[in-house]
Amino acid sequence: MVLCSCPVNATQTSISKFITDQPYLSMLEKSCTNMKDLKKIHTQLIKTGLAQDPIAASRVLAFCTSQAGDMSYACLVFAHLPCPNLFAWNSIIRGFCQSSTPQYAISLFNHMLLTSQIQPQSLTYPSVFKAYAQLGLATEGVQLHARVIKFGLQNDQFIRNTILHMYANSGFLSEAKRVFNGAVEFDVITWNTMIMGLAKNGKVDESRRIFDHMPSRTEVSWNSMISGYVRNGRFIEALEFFGVMQQEKIKPTEFTMVSLLNACGCLGAIRQGKWIHEYLVIQNFELNPIVVTAIVDMYSKCGYIDKALQVFNSAPKKALSCWNSMIFGLAMNGHDNEAIQLISTLKSSSSFKPDAVSFIGALTACKHLGLVDRAKDYFLLMTETYKIKPSIKHYSCMVDALGQAGLLEEAEELIQSMPIVPDAVIWGSLLSSCRKYGHIEIANRAAKHVNEMDPKESSSPVLMSNVYAASGHYAKALRQRLSLKENNIEKEPGCSLIEVDGNVHEFVASGRLHPRAKDIYHILDILEF
Repeated sequence: MVLCSCPVNATQTSISKFITDQPYLSMLEKSCTNMKDLKKIHTQLIKTGLAQDPIAASRVLAFCTSQAGDMSYACLVFAHLPCPNLFAWNSIIRGFCQSSTPQYAISLFNHMLLTSQIQPQSLTYPSVFKAYAQLGLATEGVQLHARVIKFGLQNDQFIRNTILHMYANSGFLSEAKRVFNGAVEFDVITWNTMIMGLAKNGKVDESRRIFDHMPSRTEVSWNSMISGYVRNGRFIEALEFFGVMQQEKIKPTEFTMVSLLNACGCLGAIRQGKWIHEYLVIQNFELNPIVVTAIVDMYSKCGYIDKALQVFNSAPKKALSCWNSMIFGLAMNGHDNEAIQLISTLKSSSSFKPDAVSFIGALTACKHLGLVDRAKDYFLLMTETYKIKPSIKHYSCMVDALGQAGLLEEAEELIQSMPIVPDAVIWGSLLSSCRKYGHIEIANRAAKHVNEMDPKESSSPVLMSNVYAASGHYAKALRQRLSLKENNIEKEPGCSLIEVDGNVHEFVASGRLHPRAKDIYHILDILEF
């Protein structure tokens, strides 16, 4: 006889007693830690016929949809349930929501509405809203929001927070603000969700205003602000905010430290970067692959390549991201031969194989060394052996390599034969190479493409002027420079960063905003004299 799980109305106490009385179910609850154990237990449940019991089947399904489980196996278990109960539906939907294929959570929810006598309840909706959030499909999720309002569930804090997350994560800020402002009760998750959503969409100042108005804050609140500053390129403010965080004695997480390492790398703030590395060690943070990658990247960007190599070689655990970061670090610091050697080591590794990012590092190293044939070999290896589809960045590296070697016609042909639409950057790269070899015809064609794609871009007239000047056409070079003024196009001023006594100073060409600008220019006048 097949038991249907629909009409079960067991209490929590009776369920607990039932599980305790069944040795295999008790083992599943207390001792099962991986899918190998689960399959052995499930086999015994099938042999004894207990697998058809709704409680037993639900517990098997719950494990399969957990982090230690297997969603493919979970689907098989779910498919054999004659009449899944609400717990089973919630488990399978939640499992897919937390997987790499959240679209299946939405499909299952729709299937539940169409085929099941069981209707979704308050614990069902959050998983579906999270799936919409992961996919950035707020335009479709709005229909589910309407259903929630229809059934009077909009003030459920858990549901409301996932609705807010969906809108904020998808960039629907006006809708997110409407949900936020209409909240009857606020919890810290509501505040944090709004802070993260605004920061992710470039509204970091609004995030800060909300942060300042929070009645109470968690580590997530502080970490969200730091990552928000870093995400929006406001690295100095991120480091300053971390100083406030320390004064408040808020303990940072590994995600805080990774964001700060990224900020230090982008600023070239080696003293602060070293301090953060030492702090990680002293505070016994786990040097997992994410943290190791961030440390390697920071030292590489700050020019301390030997220190980056030391961290990389001594890392207890490495992920492919660590390898890629080290390859890039070597290539960007003039150690191109070492970068190529590391790529060869990666190719022969039994644990990893190069991905699209690895090959960008390989092509970059070849470009710096002028190894055009080697770059072509890597490009072919990537597409033919590893079946990796080239991105615009791979093509840009190849155009750079060809252009720097003087193979301008071949570089132009490559751009024109690309299966993806070339951008202004790749045409600008070709234009830049024309300056070295004085190829005015190709330069004109490249400049035309850049102008068509971005008429307000200043680099095209500047580069074209340099091409003319390098070829001795000074009048034409001057006309290109004058065209910037005629078209009201401003050349973005160059800037540089320097760290002095742990403080990062930014200097802009011809700028006078630095607090000690008067003293700096005075010293420059003395030096010039």
